[in-house]
Amino acid sequence: MPPDPDDVLCLSDLPCEPVAHLLARYGLTLRLVPPHEPIPGSYWGDCEAGLIGDALLARLDTPLHSVLHEVCHYICMDAQRRAGLNRDAGGDDIEECGVCYLQLLLAAELPQCGLDRALTDMDAWGYSFRLGSARAWFEDDAADAHTWLLEHGLVRTDGRPSFALRT
Repeated sequence: MPPDPDDVLCLSDLPCEPVAHLLARYGLTLRLVPPHEPIPGSYWGDCEAGLIGDALLARLDTPLHSVLHEVCHYICMDAQRRAGLNRDAGGDDIEECGVCYLQLLLAAELPQCGLDRALTDMDAWGYSFRLGSARAWFEDDAADAHTWLLEHGLVRTDGRPSFALRT
């Protein structure tokens, strides 16, 4: 069972409009699921966000980091996997690293969240990094993830998101 959602920023903690706008920049639609209903397309179940096609499904108790993580899976997968997307984003280890890195960059695009809060929430939820924390990984061990994102056109040379999908 995941940690208590009260320990991390959830969709209910900020207006949904900035999140929906961020998703729309990538061609995704935010679909809210009623409270206590199962989230369709969720890989992990419970309150974790789900993906089906170009829809990201979440409840108001869904942690923001889960929303951003699934958005980044959508962004980082190739067009063939995106076309048949239903729950399982797939991908390899370096893509997963790219997803985590981009997730932090997108958190910085939401003033209600920001990089520091996203790093704290990743640690609180139990993301595992070999250097012991999300911040240590991001600052000292994620060059391969950044390079992968750059090679696929998902970040600009200044390190900010390009708002493009992997082709």
